[in-house]
Amino acid sequence: MTVRNRGALAAMAAGVAALTVATLVACGSQPAEDVGAEEASTLATSTATPPSSGGDPAVPVTAGELPADAKIVPPVGLVIPEIGVTATVNPVGINERTNEFEVPPSVDQIGWYRYGPGLEADAGSVVIAGHVDSAKQGKGAFFRLRELDQGDTLTATGSDGEARRYRVVAREEYAKTKIPLDRYFARDGKPRLTLITCGGPFDAKARKYRDNIVVTAVPA
Repeated sequence: MTVRNRGALAAMAAGVAALTVATLVACGSQPAEDVGAEEASTLATSTATPPSSGGDPAVPVTAGELPADAKIVPPVGLVIPEIGVTATVNPVGINERTNEFEVPPSVDQIGWYRYGPGLEADAGSVVIAGHVDSAKQGKGAFFRLRELDQGDTLTATGSDGEARRYRVVAREEYAKTKIPLDRYFARDGKPRLTLITCGGPFDAKARKYRDNIVVTAVPA
């Protein structure tokens, strides 16, 4: 079931906006030009919803109800050799108090959006988000995510113990108010892994980064 709720998932726009409150590392360096944007778009069958003219865009909220006998395989580990990532993956949802995407507080850990598909799914986007950095903890697991390029590989290990390899097909940067969230938080389209962190210049007054870095990978 798909619901639209501006307040509950400003987390996906502001919500990966709240991935960090760091002031020490500006992370203002931009990745090279976006790569694979068209390929990432064709993996989805839904049409992205244009951002609203107001502050936060309307965003999709996909409820987590599945048949009782459905086998869900959450990712529990992620390894990305090209950028030195070996991280634990925790299931996360939306913080009921703040309405934000609830990324694990430890910056060396990352979060799987548990209301989306698991690694066993033959369709849809498996979303994993992580901190870029923290004023208190330093660099996060996804500090170098913006360095990934087409053809790079990564491995997601599921709760079933199976290691699944993926190949990066796209790396994109969006202003948080313009990210097509229904494309990345979706249960339809071809199976893919979506990695998200913050990027772009840091707004010290607002205490958040301006952009999101989104990396899309497909089964290798």
